[in-house]
Amino acid sequence: MRQPPPFLPPPWLRNPHLQTLWPKLLRKRPALRLRRERIELADGDFIDLAWTSGRGPTVLMLHGLEGTLRSHYALPVMASLLQAGFQPVFMHLRGCSGEPNRLPRTYHSGAIEDLAEVLAVLRSTNRPVAAAIGFSLGGNLLLRYLGTAGPASLLQAAMAVSVPFVLGDAARRLEQGGSRIYQHYLLDRLKRSYRRKFAQTSSPLRVDLDRIHTLREYDQQVTAPLNGFAGADDYYRRCSSFGVLDRITTPTLILHSVDDPFMYPHSVPEADQVGPGVRLAIQPHGGHVGFVDGRFPWRTGWLIDRLAIAFFREQLLMEPPDQFR
Repeated sequence: MRQPPPFLPPPWLRNPHLQTLWPKLLRKRPALRLRRERIELADGDFIDLAWTSGRGPTVLMLHGLEGTLRSHYALPVMASLLQAGFQPVFMHLRGCSGEPNRLPRTYHSGAIEDLAEVLAVLRSTNRPVAAAIGFSLGGNLLLRYLGTAGPASLLQAAMAVSVPFVLGDAARRLEQGGSRIYQHYLLDRLKRSYRRKFAQTSSPLRVDLDRIHTLREYDQQVTAPLNGFAGADDYYRRCSSFGVLDRITTPTLILHSVDDPFMYPHSVPEADQVGPGVRLAIQPHGGHVGFVDGRFPWRTGWLIDRLAIAFFREQLLMEPPDQFR
């Protein structure tokens, strides 16, 4: 991948919270014709996919915490990849497609078995996934899969954006300062999802959601017990991607900003802490899944889209887009 133009957000858009909120509030969501597919999992649950009509190499997209196709990056990035000659497919994690999943368990940051099974099913039906891109929680899950699978990974290339590499650190960061606004938003969505999931069936937990005020408390009382972890600390330790980054051999691009309000700067990996397949694109600015540039508010650009297209084209031996020639 040739070096793209440097990421230089304008002075009026260098604040990490503006970077984080700008695309959520102002980026247009294109209308795409999508085909739904349900993958039946071996444990009796299901994963829903949303396919575009592209005919190029398949790129699987993994969303963040409580993400959906309505997430600000989902349809725009899919549209950019489609236009660039790829076939994007959006993978809803368990229970995130609008219909609660069947089993009492939920999706979580380390559910690599779901990703592995989807990749295997698609390969077995002659629809192999060439590359994957994961955002936030989905990026952690993707990196965890790559580090655990090593050379046995079913992907030729991957990209992870704004990853909470150390889950315990992310939980602490979201309890501080202006980052609490994101914790409040995510916690409200998690509680609604929990209530919707167990509206028609009894929950195996005895939990008072109204007394849960932090993501860590939610993970301690809900995420961990529903998914077989001893508690939040056990969940964070076993599912953080940081500890397996040095085992990644699949060509992987990690895009992260030092000012990400979901993570501390000291939790960002250094070059000597990642495997031979990993390329770091650490930016001083960019917020959380932001990376918005452009001289004028009405004419903005998106680093995520540009880097994903260039990196995947390089790794899959496709012609580079004009802007990188």
